[in-house]
Amino acid sequence: MTEPIHIPVLRGGESYSSLDRAELTSPRDGRVLASVSQANAGLIRRDLRKIHERAAVLRAIPTRDLLEICKRAGELFMTASLPIDDDGPAQGPDDYVALLSETSGLPHTLCRRNMNKVRTVFDEMEGILAGLMRGMDLSVVDTGFGEHCGVRVCYYETTDALGVVLPSNSPGVNSIWMPALALRTPVVLKPGREEPWTPLRIIRALMAAGCPKEAFHFYPTDHEGSATILQGCGRALLFGDEKTTAAYAGDPRINLHGPGRSKIVVGEDMIDDWREWFDVLVASVVDNGGRSCINASTIIVPRHADEIADALAEAVVSIEPKESSDPDARLSVFANPKFAEWIDATIDAGIEAGGAVDLTLEKRGTPRRLELGGSQYLRPTIVRCQSIDHPLARTEFLFPFTSVLEAPQASMLDALGPTLVLTAITRDRDWIRELVRSHSVDRLNLGPYPTSRAEWDQPHEGNLFEFLYARRAIQGGAEC
Repeated sequence: MTEPIHIPVLRGGESYSSLDRAELTSPRDGRVLASVSQANAGLIRRDLRKIHERAAVLRAIPTRDLLEICKRAGELFMTASLPIDDDGPAQGPDDYVALLSETSGLPHTLCRRNMNKVRTVFDEMEGILAGLMRGMDLSVVDTGFGEHCGVRVCYYETTDALGVVLPSNSPGVNSIWMPALALRTPVVLKPGREEPWTPLRIIRALMAAGCPKEAFHFYPTDHEGSATILQGCGRALLFGDEKTTAAYAGDPRINLHGPGRSKIVVGEDMIDDWREWFDVLVASVVDNGGRSCINASTIIVPRHADEIADALAEAVVSIEPKESSDPDARLSVFANPKFAEWIDATIDAGIEAGGAVDLTLEKRGTPRRLELGGSQYLRPTIVRCQSIDHPLARTEFLFPFTSVLEAPQASMLDALGPTLVLTAITRDRDWIRELVRSHSVDRLNLGPYPTSRAEWDQPHEGNLFEFLYARRAIQGGAEC
């Protein structure tokens, strides 16, 4: 029997083995795949006292050099054998994919697709910074001074480290914190319980490419440890459900990444041509196995809702669970089977309450939930809701699920609720102006663009440069 891999704590890039360990097991057969060292809150607090000195090491490196390091790291992330623990065996890309799939539930195809997303961020880091910094010269990061649109500007760091409490749903979320390193800000990461592999591989690739080890802190930990990271870092990102994020609502130091409830709305002017951009609806629902906060969970149209919902159900009903190594696999395993059972029961209860129909269930004639090879899956589900107030409307689940409903265009904006990504398929200029002014929407796609398509220089949830750097009014000092 193969010994479980040891996943260490990283303290300023140095591996640390803790006596307190957690087991990372396979949801398929219960095998122990990794023994994960745990960092307690006291250890994290002690390390954070040294963060200013460690930040100074990273900030001694010019941003242009860090961009070159990122490019080298992207190649290493994709192709190299990289250590997990300093004393353990190296992990190649195929081993990484296999373990990531085993613990997170993503099929190999989606693991590799997310690998490519991460590499794109490494490769396109200069363009990403240009977008985040609104075209300012990168020297602003190095010196604090610069010029933008003919105006002299001065910026200063808001923190010595970015704390990040990560989820386990998708490796792609790591792309949100990665630019912090190019912005010369160390990271303090708490990985998701089932997904320590990606943030650790990103760290190892950056260190191998020449990024100073002092920039990296990796703390598998409990709720107290997570709270210590959020409270001890001057700026932090928190991923989680509504219950997790609600405790930090209103804290400007913490950028919250909760449920996305991303949506598609269609204007009166374009709804009759829905077949022309129907593939946008399908992609928005099923991309990345439906596990991202930018997957569409609600589609609102002024008419043709019955036809659109029926066509969507027909398009997704053939997507069936397959073994994770199958190249055609598109659905993910639920690492926690009870979560799959809860989602299945919640949808059934919503249907039984009336006012909604599961069209995919009618077409398939087989249950939504399926066990295959000891793993729990949920098949794609399209629900036709009669009202925006139905419990299954504006609801997000961790698999390909969407509700389709009808509403007059004039009432759609008021019906949205919090929306991470909104795709608005319309050319109506007056309505577009209303949508642009909406306080409910974080990212707005104007035209037939899938909600699941991300442009890294146009962040859909906060601007990392403006989070890590603040502008200061300044006079004099022309020689700076």
